[in-house]
Amino acid sequence: MRIAIASDHAAFELKAALADHVRAAGHEVQDLGPNDDSSVDYPDYGYKLASAIASGDAECGIALCGSGIGISIAVNRNPAARSALVSEPLSAKLAREHNDANVIAMGARLIGIEMAKACVDVFLSTEFGGDRHQRRVDKLSHPITSKEPA
Repeated sequence: MRIAIASDHAAFELKAALADHVRAAGHEVQDLGPNDDSSVDYPDYGYKLASAIASGDAECGIALCGSGIGISIAVNRNPAARSALVSEPLSAKLAREHNDANVIAMGARLIGIEMAKACVDVFLSTEFGGDRHQRRVDKLSHPITSKEPA
């Protein structure tokens, strides 16, 4: 699988550890930066990761910042990306299974390396459930405009 990974400076070490972990599992990793722990702006890297998903250069992504929140918001600005902020394996599984998330986001200041690896492993090994979930996922890219549920 082709996986893009990006972070800000706060998550630089976690990004390096997860990139090595994902490569060791046999996946191709596209490291979108940063290349060191100098201060950078997480939106720039979130947008790069979302662009890699939208262009098809990557099948899925790993987005990291201090809390995981900011970079997840940045990734989700692109309608081709569905980023889910997770903190443990069950949320990673449900993000894939129910929401067809194609990007996992985590906060380096909030999650340990081993828990982050467990989340990535579950995320990458879980298939989208389809069926009743597909209708809901379709609405994420094409939201309804009325105030009443469809």
